[in-house]
Amino acid sequence: MNELELTGRARTHIVALEQPRCALHFGAVTSFLAMRDAAASAGIDLAAASSFRDFDRQLAIWNGKWSGERPLLDRAGCPLEAASLDAAARVDAILCWSALPGGSRHHWGSDLDVMDAAALPPDYRLQLVPDEFAPGGVFERLTPWLDENMARFGFHRPYGTGDGGAGAEPWHLSYWPVASEALEALTLPVLRRAVAGSDILGRETVLERLPEIYTRFVLAVDAPAPAAAQPAARRA
Repeated sequence: MNELELTGRARTHIVALEQPRCALHFGAVTSFLAMRDAAASAGIDLAAASSFRDFDRQLAIWNGKWSGERPLLDRAGCPLEAASLDAAARVDAILCWSALPGGSRHHWGSDLDVMDAAALPPDYRLQLVPDEFAPGGVFERLTPWLDENMARFGFHRPYGTGDGGAGAEPWHLSYWPVASEALEALTLPVLRRAVAGSDILGRETVLERLPEIYTRFVLAVDAPAPAAAQPAARRA
C-alpha cells in the first residue's frame, strides 16, 4: 500500500462487494468469503457492520465526538460529556473506542466489524458494545464460533483483550496477511503528515502527543494466533 492508501485518503486497494455488502482490501476478500461460507454452515450469517472506512469518514467520527455531536464513552462504556473534558482527556476518551484519522486499521481494508445478521431481532439497533457479544447477548453464538474458526482463515482480533490503549472489541476482526504489512508501513512520519494536513479538532494536542498515540493505539495490538498468519487460503 502507498501512503495515501495507508491513511485512508485513497481506495485503489479496495474491492466493493454487493453480497455481503462491504468493502475490503483485494487480498482479504477470498478469505472473508470463505469464512462467511463456513459460518453459514453453522447457521451464522456473518456480515460486516463496518469495513473499509476512508479518512474523511474517520475524521467525521472524531470531530463529532470531540464536539459532543456524537456519543462519547469511557472505557466502561459509560457516557461522557465532551464539554467537561480538557483537550488531553477528550483525546484519551475518543481513542478508547475510535481510531485517529489516518491511523485507523479500517483504512487498510484488512479490518472489519462483524455481526451475525441472522441473530438480529426485528428493529434492533446495533450498538457494537461488548455486552452484545457476551453470554446472553444478541451475538453470543458468534463469539465462540469466531474463537474456534477465525484463525484458519487468517483473521484475529487486534483489540481482543483491551490490553493496549483501545478498549476490547470482540467484533473487530483483522486479516493478518494484509494488516501486518500495512502496520509496518504506517510509520510515525506518515501518520503525522496525514494528521497535520487535516481539519481534525484538537489538532495541536494530537500532534503534540502523536508519538504516544502511535505507540499506544496503533502499534499496541494483540498478536494473532499462529494459524492466522498463514490462513487456509494461502496454505499448500
